[in-house]
Amino acid sequence: MSGKLTGTSAVMLYLITAGMMAFVLCPIVLIVIISFSDGYFVSFPPTGFTTSWYVSVFQNPEFTGALLFSFVLAVGTTLLSLLLGVPAAFAIVRGNFPGRALCKGLLLSPLIFPVLITGLALLQLFSSYGWSTVKLNLLIAHTVVTSPYVIRTVLTSLELVNPSLEEAARTLGATRWQTFRRVIFPQIAPGIASGAIFCFMVSFDNYPVSMWLADSANTPVPVVLYRQIGTVFDPSVATMSSIIIGLSAVVVLALDRMVGLRRAMAM
Repeated sequence: MSGKLTGTSAVMLYLITAGMMAFVLCPIVLIVIISFSDGYFVSFPPTGFTTSWYVSVFQNPEFTGALLFSFVLAVGTTLLSLLLGVPAAFAIVRGNFPGRALCKGLLLSPLIFPVLITGLALLQLFSSYGWSTVKLNLLIAHTVVTSPYVIRTVLTSLELVNPSLEEAARTLGATRWQTFRRVIFPQIAPGIASGAIFCFMVSFDNYPVSMWLADSANTPVPVVLYRQIGTVFDPSVATMSSIIIGLSAVVVLALDRMVGLRRAMAM
């Protein structure tokens, strides 16, 4: 009887999971389907099939320039967030100093505040100090928004690290760098990889912050996409969205292959 109940529960779990996946993926699938429509206006189901919208979008210098700019900005933001977030997580977990809980709260506070308000506050900050370099301002602003993701994921990984393994490595003559590289890093690699993925995705698709800080010469792709939606409503908008979705999926798969996220999490 218990086996039958377990089997029924497993089937229900699979059905619920499949329903949730369908609910999440259906809008994405619809956008991709619409991007191949041969009509001049967005409609579903499409009246025909064509790839001309992809050719037209890739021939649009405004979109391709914004896509490249967003990609470079997201990569730079991810690297800077890792450079700042990993040591910060180590300091919070391993450090013993007054106000450690307060520092943790402050470093993770961008996860709580609305991103739109954060972008406006950063705009006022940069304006008050006369920082007019748009690329640098965007890099700093995106790092402020994304670095808490690295801190949070690395914090969780570090709390699961077995300190006795580090002590054993140091006892056997390993230096601090060797201990980190061969003992600590393999254990926190899933957290670092997860934080990097979150950083890239949030930066690449960040509209609320980019809206305040971008200009006509340095425009991330979400700003271009929202501007396109406000002027025209043809399948090119769905095509741009499909390209962004595809590029994001490629980045996630590439990080998974390089870091071995599934294998590391299974260990």
